[in-house]
Amino acid sequence: MDRKTDIVRLVEAAKTNTEAADELISAYLPFIKAQTEKFLKRPPQEGRDDELSIAMIAFHEAISGYSSLRGSFLHYAGMLIKSRLIDHARKEQRHRHALSLDAPIGEETEGTLLDTIHDPRDHYEEQQREEAFQREIAELSKQLRQYDLCFADVADNCPRQQRTLDACHRALAYAKTQPALLMQLVESRRLPIAKLSEGSQVERKTLERHRKYLVALLLIHTNGYEMIRTHLMSRKRGVEA
Repeated sequence: MDRKTDIVRLVEAAKTNTEAADELISAYLPFIKAQTEKFLKRPPQEGRDDELSIAMIAFHEAISGYSSLRGSFLHYAGMLIKSRLIDHARKEQRHRHALSLDAPIGEETEGTLLDTIHDPRDHYEEQQREEAFQREIAELSKQLRQYDLCFADVADNCPRQQRTLDACHRALAYAKTQPALLMQLVESRRLPIAKLSEGSQVERKTLERHRKYLVALLLIHTNGYEMIRTHLMSRKRGVEA
């Protein structure tokens, strides 16, 4: 079976099987990172660049929306990733007043501000971080499946407004002080919404609306997913900016 046919077969299987979709995303993570690097003009860094998460979500979107009429799957996925990253960049530009690293240095000097920044990255250390990040993703994916969730579910359920995001993190802060609540989540596979709402003073309807996001948040903050946890907190700071 040629590679093109094999990819199409895997994509078709991933459309209706969340485990297959997560495995396909994990297998093609180097491709996703390459597309993100092409857009950023530098390698994406886990825990710092939201663009990598956006690219992963776009890849999952490509799985759901692919048909043979769209041509090569990887070409289609690459175009969709680029489109979503452009949308994200435009949104960030509208909501922030930060200087772009892609801006020209000056009229008489070639290059951009990004070109002037020294890159001290230790490539061996970066490779180790990448492998550790992939292991965390694989382990979290496995654990989420126990709750009938996948990464796409969590991403779609993530709060979009700062006020709602803060409310979810207040519920998280309360849950972290209540080991019994966390144990209840693990044992019953159900989010103890009533107790979370009462203890954190967050409206129950807010917690119910973002149940999938909260389940992932609690699992991440209680199971040693250090790199993913760092990424989430950097995203929270980005929303606050």
